[in-house]
Amino acid sequence: MKNSLISVLYLMLLTFAHSTLAASHTPAGLWKSIDDNSGKPRSLIRITEQNNTYSAVIEKGLLPTDTGDAVCDKCTDDRKGKRIIGMTIVEGIQLKGDRYEGGEILDPENGKTYRCLMKLDESGNKLEVRGYIGISLFGRSQIWTREE
Repeated sequence: MKNSLISVLYLMLLTFAHSTLAASHTPAGLWKSIDDNSGKPRSLIRITEQNNTYSAVIEKGLLPTDTGDAVCDKCTDDRKGKRIIGMTIVEGIQLKGDRYEGGEILDPENGKTYRCLMKLDESGNKLEVRGYIGISLFGRSQIWTREE
């Protein structure tokens, strides 16, 4: 009887610990992106969650040429002519299975928006961010690293 009770308590503790750990692994937080061309840190991006939907804003440019004054000249929506720092570049992402998808990502370099999906690694410190057209086979991925 005593061993059964200990086993049940142990199982409950493991279940609670696993669910707490899984809940803490979300894309919410500060991330560093890497420039596709130079391979150097490009920007700091803040991902936030509201009502189970994630969005991302560029907080800071990390290239030596980033003054904070750059605007999205090539954007074709309401972001045209707006400063890139402070711009929302990801909207509408939601958890579906083991990945986050269903939204869009903006590439401020060319002003185009793409469908977006994200997947966290097991540690929760690396985020694969993929922008694509049509199906995810036709796209490009970046690995962002958690900064906090």
